[in-house]
Amino acid sequence: MKLLVTGAAGFIGAALTQRLLERGDCVVGLDNLNAYYDVRLKQARLARLQAHPQFTELRLDLEDRAGVAAAFATHQPQRVVNLAAQAGVRYSIDNPLAYIDTNLVGFAHILEGCRHHGVEHLVYASSSSVYGANTKMPFAVHDAVDHPLSLYAATKKANELMAHTYSALYQLPTTGLRFFTVYGPWGRPDMALFKFTQAILAGEPIEVFNYGQHRRDFTYIDDIVEGIIRVLDHPPKPDPHWDSAAPNAATSTAPYRLYNIGNQHPVELLRYIEVLEQCLQRTAVKQLLPLQPGDVPDTYADVSELVHDLGYQPSTPIEVGIKRFVDWYQTEFVDILASDC
Repeated sequence: MKLLVTGAAGFIGAALTQRLLERGDCVVGLDNLNAYYDVRLKQARLARLQAHPQFTELRLDLEDRAGVAAAFATHQPQRVVNLAAQAGVRYSIDNPLAYIDTNLVGFAHILEGCRHHGVEHLVYASSSSVYGANTKMPFAVHDAVDHPLSLYAATKKANELMAHTYSALYQLPTTGLRFFTVYGPWGRPDMALFKFTQAILAGEPIEVFNYGQHRRDFTYIDDIVEGIIRVLDHPPKPDPHWDSAAPNAATSTAPYRLYNIGNQHPVELLRYIEVLEQCLQRTAVKQLLPLQPGDVPDTYADVSELVHDLGYQPSTPIEVGIKRFVDWYQTEFVDILASDC
């Protein structure tokens, strides 16, 4: 297939693109390489993809309506995976307009490109953040998600609504994936595992919010990519059993689907840190702090729908995933920091 992957220089986007290229797909990778975090890491991810003859790089902002339209017209992708977004719950508190521009306006441009060019399937990144103030565990795609606690979460919920509209009006098959705390090699420096590793190795204290009592459904990058590919290969169809009197939030009479994609085994943050300490053979100096605005205490994914429909089975425990991250950090990432690219 010929695929468009937006956010191809990002953590999930680069890992997904690598897998798609390895299986023989042609991939157009779109990214603007913004400076939200160290661009050298994004460039290093891209360098691994650029060596592949089936990869085409496209440097573009999703907010550029004419540019996105031209990209669709030129490359004519059969399927699209939209992973480009302004990420980060805490960053959204101080920089809300960045989320409006990329996550709402930019996503509308992707939807329009798919609509006008006969795209077979749009898969897009949502987030576990949409569950907001919900406390019933595990989080299920059938639950109402009407109380977001950050603008980031609100934009992801809005993406789901926008996608449904295009599925209903234009019969565009769309699938939204609610990711749960992705980690692993080549990960994002603004996320806990990366920040904790840097601080511990430097002998600096780590900030542990909610006094370490957070529970997160940490999901290893390979398990995420496996789930995305399974979804990508199975465009949704209208649900013949959908009942307007008792509507299922995850399906529709339109070709529309929502899935959680997580590890379904929440881990307390203090345990996560303990495993990291064991892998680094260092003890962290912990600065225990209260829950931050916009954060939720716990996440726990019910992935039964994805298991039932597509046979998804996450298989990487944190002891394995964190060790792989530490090995990557202490070898390859050190070289990236030393580079002048």
